[in-house]
Amino acid sequence: MSRKIVILIFTFMAIAMSGFAQSNDRPGHVNPEDRVVDMDNPTFVPMVKVGNVAYGGDSIQYVEFNDVWVFSKPVFKNAEQRAAYNRLVANVKKVLPIAKEVNKIIIETGDYLETLPNKKARDAHMRYVEESIKKEYTPRMKKLSYSQGKLLIRLIYRETNSSSYELIQSFLGPIRAGFYQAFAWVFGASLKKDYDPNGVDRLTERIVLQVEAGQL
Repeated sequence: MSRKIVILIFTFMAIAMSGFAQSNDRPGHVNPEDRVVDMDNPTFVPMVKVGNVAYGGDSIQYVEFNDVWVFSKPVFKNAEQRAAYNRLVANVKKVLPIAKEVNKIIIETGDYLETLPNKKARDAHMRYVEESIKKEYTPRMKKLSYSQGKLLIRLIYRETNSSSYELIQSFLGPIRAGFYQAFAWVFGASLKKDYDPNGVDRLTERIVLQVEAGQL
C-alpha cells in the first residue's frame, strides 16, 4: 500500500511540474532522488558572493555569505528519537532540492502558459503535459519512500506557498484537482496538506534552514 501512495504523490507533484522532464534532460544531470545523501557534507554549497559597491567616489569590495543559523543542540530521550531525527535530516536533504526545482518550474510554466493565445491552447498543452509527465516520472516516483513523498508535499507548500491541491487546480482545473485529491484520500494522503513552520513542522523548518544555508 505504501508503494502505491508514493507513486500517487509523485504523480501529483509531476503534473504540477510541466516543464521538469525537459529541463532535466541534459548531459551529466543527476536527479535528486538518485543522489546518495551525504550526512557529513552540505547538500547546498554555501554562498560566497564577492562584489563591489560605489561609495564616495571609491569602489569598496564586499563579501556576502549565507545566513548562519544557530540553534541549541537537540536533546534526545533515547536512541529511537536520535534515529528519527537523523532520518528526518536525511529525508530533507533528499527531497528539498526537488521542492525547490518544483517551485522554479512552476514559475517558468506559468510564464509560458501566459504566452499561449487562448484557453483552448492552454488546455491542450496541459493535457499533453499531464500524460507525458506521468510517463516520465513513474520510474522516478518509485525511488522515494512513503515518508519522503509526504515530506515533499509539505516542502512544496513551503516553497510555493500553495498546497499541491491548489497547484493542480491552477494548472488542470478544479475537477481534475478534486479527482486526484479523492484518489489520494483512498490511500491515506491529502494534497491539501500545508506547512506550519511554527507548529507541527517546527523541527523540519529548523533542519530546512540549516540545509539551505549549507550547514547540513
